[in-house]
Amino acid sequence: MPESSSRLLSTTKPWLKLVGASVIAGVLVTALAVPAVSLTSATVSRSVGLFEDLPSTLNIGDLSQKSEIYSTNTDGSNTLLATVFDQNRQEVGWDEIAPSVKDAVVSTEDPRFYEHNGVDLTSTLRAALGNLTSGGVESGASTITMQYVKNILVQRAEALDNEADREKAYAEATDTSLDRKLTEMRLAIGLEKKYDKDQILLGYLNIANFGGSVYGIEAAANYYYGTTAAQLTIAQAASLIATVNEPNGLRIDDPGNIEANQARRDVDVLASMLKQHTITQGQYDEAIATPVAPAITEPSTGCQTAAAGAAYFCDYVTWIVKNDPTFGATADERWSTFKTGGFQIFTTLNSDLQANANETMTEYIPSSSDELDLGATIVTVEPGTGRILAMAQNTTFVAGESTDPGSTSLNYNTDQGYGGSSGFQVGSTYKVFTLAEWLKQGNTLSERINGNPQTFDRADFTNSCIDVNGEPYAPKNDGGSRPGTVSIQYALTNSVNNAFIAMAEELDLCQIRDTAQSLGVHRADGGELGSNLADILGTQTIAPLTMAAAYAGIAANGVYCRPIAIDRIVDASGADVQPPQADCAQALDPRVASTLAYAMKGPIQNGTATASNPYDDIEHIGKTGTTDNEKDTWMIGASTRAATAVWVGNVTGDVSMTDVETNGYSGYSVRHRMWKSVMTANDEVLPEAADFADPDDDLLYGSGSTSRADETEDAPTTTAPTPTTQPTAPGIAPTPGASVGPLPQDDDSTGRGDEEEEEEAQDDGN
Repeated sequence: MPESSSRLLSTTKPWLKLVGASVIAGVLVTALAVPAVSLTSATVSRSVGLFEDLPSTLNIGDLSQKSEIYSTNTDGSNTLLATVFDQNRQEVGWDEIAPSVKDAVVSTEDPRFYEHNGVDLTSTLRAALGNLTSGGVESGASTITMQYVKNILVQRAEALDNEADREKAYAEATDTSLDRKLTEMRLAIGLEKKYDKDQILLGYLNIANFGGSVYGIEAAANYYYGTTAAQLTIAQAASLIATVNEPNGLRIDDPGNIEANQARRDVDVLASMLKQHTITQGQYDEAIATPVAPAITEPSTGCQTAAAGAAYFCDYVTWIVKNDPTFGATADERWSTFKTGGFQIFTTLNSDLQANANETMTEYIPSSSDELDLGATIVTVEPGTGRILAMAQNTTFVAGESTDPGSTSLNYNTDQGYGGSSGFQVGSTYKVFTLAEWLKQGNTLSERINGNPQTFDRADFTNSCIDVNGEPYAPKNDGGSRPGTVSIQYALTNSVNNAFIAMAEELDLCQIRDTAQSLGVHRADGGELGSNLADILGTQTIAPLTMAAAYAGIAANGVYCRPIAIDRIVDASGADVQPPQADCAQALDPRVASTLAYAMKGPIQNGTATASNPYDDIEHIGKTGTTDNEKDTWMIGASTRAATAVWVGNVTGDVSMTDVETNGYSGYSVRHRMWKSVMTANDEVLPEAADFADPDDDLLYGSGSTSRADETEDAPTTTAPTPTTQPTAPGIAPTPGASVGPLPQDDDSTGRGDEEEEEEAQDDGN
């Protein structure tokens, strides 16, 4: 079997190296001239055959480029949040590169670039003779086109997902052998036939490595000198071109390399430019006299650099990419595509509202506490669109594991599958879904129900999802209170546990679950949302973002929109890419939604959430929530412009928030201060919120009842009981801010209620 060209050309015997050099010369002459001349030498003919068997075409492909994530300012402009890349590169056009850069690289690397056809024969023969003398392959006489070919092959290798394939391809692309050099030459000649010289030079300047993860002349100018490729001076251009043949050894962000870089700049680059008459003597003298003085400008690499506490939102965006089939078939492929694809992602995040949310978080909640594993979140969603406007967390974002108790990669606002935690029990904020189902079944706010502590027989409940069985259920009211028979409005305003269990006894627990799901409610850990009796009081673990989006659906008159973080995606070519959609749909009948929203004004105006009321002439709805032992505390509410969820509690553990102070504030009631601050900013920054739609009269009073407009003339002469008396007879549904029944209390979950919360808030000055 005849020996391969690789073995013939890589032999270490000097006489065969000489033959190899001759073959290369003959091959090149033949390749450049055939069929214009006829050659009869057997050696050259065989060499032509070997050379012609090598690949002659190379698909340049798309270069790896950095992707950028932007927030949106209130005026519609954008602010860069973070840049994500494997290679820090920004492709630029011919006119966006200073002539001195082009002159420097041609004068130094390939003075006959505009004369040869991809391979410089003179330099090749000189290099071959030099290699023969040295006994190695030390000089390759690589033209700019050949260097471009090598860089393309390296880029292609580095883009491979499989590590073994990647390493093999990289080794082949960088192998110091005559066989590899022949391949480069053949491909270089092919490129020269397909592209003109300026296109090849531009491609080389955009692909070349300038040290570390800096690729391309634009990123090099940005990073090393804080300018653009178009604005580089002759001295700056020369110092950057000085690095291309030894990027990491001559990169000027290392002070130890400055002297060596300046020596190569002066002796090789500037001297070559002068010799090739691309600069004058005066320009040469001025550049030589200019010291290499980098102005390192770090790119905003990764989400940890995002300003105004937006790192967790930024990370959430990256998880959307990893979960979106638009970017590839697998999570790894999608992330690789994003890091190298040069995408611009314009997000929904409002820069002004984010800054306020972050300032609010910093003011009220420390990043960690010696008393508990403290966590806190703020998230705002726009009703009717699902756009996430703000997302804040008390900890500092770090990629990967962290031993710092004030730092974590976990996003407490989001689902586990999107970089988040397994969620938190939501307490009485879940009660609104029982009320929604109550209204869907034609029941009213004016109906009255027993709110006293009582024991429920599970056999009396309907659940079309699962069997209802188990021991009798005896939920607690706050402090063992006995409010008696109360209106449904009162039960919500003051969050009476037993009243909601009594309501559920008249409904289907499965349908309550389904109503919650219609508003996007799901477990943060991906498990099935429960429909057990205790779930009525908020025992499911749910992400704050999910709850904010659900309340946004109520505020949008029943139109639920899946929360979205991205408004627009633009790829490297400038084409738009379809981002994930909100898929807005009517989840609740508008009659039900408007009446539910009407009822939810109660807690804000005269119930458990009065400490959160901004009192800024904008209508708000809301609901508080706490869980057993007060380990989780919530305030969720909305205007017609913004829905905000605030959670403060234990990430792990069950320390009572009543025993905790956060930056000098009551850990139990600080959520109100936070929600009020955020919602006040929402009301000021966003367009003025409209009032909520009027409730449905039939769902307020029952069919055939008098309307609120007739109430003044036709209402019963008996007056509503005072707050300290037990209601004894049915009456019309009060306005949400009126109290019909005992003093306010919040029997969130089975623990204490918000009666103490409101008193503490008042003591604190709220």
